[in-house]
Amino acid sequence: MAIALNRSLNHLLGAVPADEWKRLSKHLELVDLSLAQVLYESGATMTHVYFPTTSVISLLYVMENGSSAEIAVVGNEGLVGVSLFMGGESTPSRAVVQSAGQGFRIEAQIMKDEFNKAGPVMHLLLRYTQALITQMAQTAVCNRHHSLDQQLCRWMLLSLDRLQGTDLVMTQELISNMLGVRREGVTEAALQLQAAGIIRYNRGKISVLDRPGLERRTCECYAVVKKEYDRLLPATMAT
Repeated sequence: MAIALNRSLNHLLGAVPADEWKRLSKHLELVDLSLAQVLYESGATMTHVYFPTTSVISLLYVMENGSSAEIAVVGNEGLVGVSLFMGGESTPSRAVVQSAGQGFRIEAQIMKDEFNKAGPVMHLLLRYTQALITQMAQTAVCNRHHSLDQQLCRWMLLSLDRLQGTDLVMTQELISNMLGVRREGVTEAALQLQAAGIIRYNRGKISVLDRPGLERRTCECYAVVKKEYDRLLPATMAT
């Protein structure tokens, strides 16, 4: 049954060479991921690696007082759990489902064993990790130097790239937690985008009406991250 899994739903799995895929697919499990579900907590030992398909996962850094801010977003382009095969059993970040959907998961030890074979899967995972680090670094720069309006546009574009369609199901409170800002600021920025005809926001659902307009309003951070993912990761499925 595992062999029949549609690996093209996750771009990283789709790039795994055929021999390695045959081995890995036996251990993959398709799971439902619900909104706000925590896949792992800060400091906790990871039990699985997740490959989102129709879901989007936020990686959040949580402060001692409970406040948090998003440091990266992961969807059908990648995986959640890079710390596991990079030499650690845990990470200081929290992984939370930002947009509900499905994904594949595999037991941590199996993923570590595959990485330690030092074959094609290892090189693919290392390239993905470099792209993810770029996103984290650019997010830090963006949060420090760019306006909330630009940050919100960047966040929406990155999320859209990792989903099918043009709708995001997301409350303003959750967005404010992701960006580490006050809810009132998110409300004001969203209303400005709506007034410009770029989005329509209603009851926790954001519909993007004008993506080119969204791209014009964001900062250079989105393009930097997208270019690095496009450069490092294969665009087509392996055979």
